Amino acid sequence: MRKIVIGVMGPGERASVNDLYNAYELGKRIAQQGWVLLTGGRNVGVMEEASQGAKSANGLVIGILPSAHQNGISEAVDIAIFTDLGNARNNINVLSSSVVIACGMGAGTASEIALALKSNKKVILLTDDEESKVFFHKLSPSNLYIVNGFEEAIATAKELVAQREL
Repeated sequence: MRKIVIGVMGPGERASVNDLYNAYELGKRIAQQGWVLLTGGRNVGVMEEASQGAKSANGLVIGILPSAHQNGISEAVDIAIFTDLGNARNNINVLSSSVVIACGMGAGTASEIALALKSNKKVILLTDDEESKVFFHKLSPSNLYIVNGFEEAIATAKELVAQREL
């Protein structure tokens, strides 16, 4: 049986303290569910914190990296996939995820959300940015789930995993 892969996408250098906290807790709880965590693999922001959270719970972490070299990889990544695609790797991130959780907001995160919604993927949005909530909800009200904390995000992911063949 194929493993459930949960993608956690979010800002790197511009992640807020709240984004970092939520990302760590998401990674930890994803691992506790027995799911595989997928991130952008870098050692900054939401990617780093989610990866470290998953590692704290002995989880498996896949990092889809934008470059062809080892610089800047999170030490918590178990499986590093080097794409040499820059931001184009965002499509790989979302297509390889059973469910996408967007934690925080930035330009890269917005592109991942849009790509996921365009591909009919379920996206769980955990952000304080009210404008982003409105915008993405208008794009795909049936595939976007707006949540208010990491516990609600995990509960929503559990429901989505249980009701769909992913």
